[in-house]
Parts: sequence; C-alpha cells; structure tokens
Amino acid sequence: MICRMWRRWTQKHRADAYGAYLKDELFPRLNEELRDRGYRGFHVLRLDREDEVEFVTLVWFDSRDAVRSFAGESYELPVISAKARGLLSRHSDHCDHYDLTGFEWPPEPSSGQS
Repeated sequence: MICRMWRRWTQKHRADAYGAYLKDELFPRLNEELRDRGYRGFHVLRLDREDEVEFVTLVWFDSRDAVRSFAGESYELPVISAKARGLLSRHSDHCDHYDLTGFEWPPEPSSGQS
C-alpha cells in the first residue's frame, strides 16, 4: 500500500471552501474514476494557524503503478485542478510517497456493560 502525501495552504477565509471541495468534489470523483485502478481512499489533515490554514492529504493506492495511473509518469508532481488553484495560496511542489509498513487501530475501550 502506498500513501501519497501532499501539503498545501490557504487563506483562513477560503479554508472551509477548500475542505468542502476535497470532501464533496475531489475525493468522490477519485473514487468513481480510480477505484478499479488501485485507489483505496484518503485522509485529510487540517491545521488552523494564525494567518493561514494548512491541509495535508494522505491518498492511498495499492501500488506506485496505481499512483502513476492517476498522476502520470511524473507522479511526484502534484495534480491540481483549476478550482483548487483558485482556493490555495501556496503548495508544496512535490508529493511524497510512503510505503505502509504497519497499521493498527487500538481496540475500542470496553464500556463496562455486559
């Protein structure tokens, strides 16, 4: 499993619109177009800072070949729609790709009820 991680920033007054774009437009489209080509889902991290908001996306794929099917041979470059460009103030010029080597969610705490 490969995680494609990318960082970008937006002005505070555009942050909610950018978050909505990710949730309501981008990721549903990726699911529709790429689920049969190795796309496995996403996580979005948001950090509100004093003068801007940072977003980090973790997008999951089966393999680097699956990433290439989405981003092309220069897959380390970000893929940015015109709408996203209009909402962002700046962004990292590359995406990092990590191999998932371990994963575990801790078990839910017992409620103490039988």
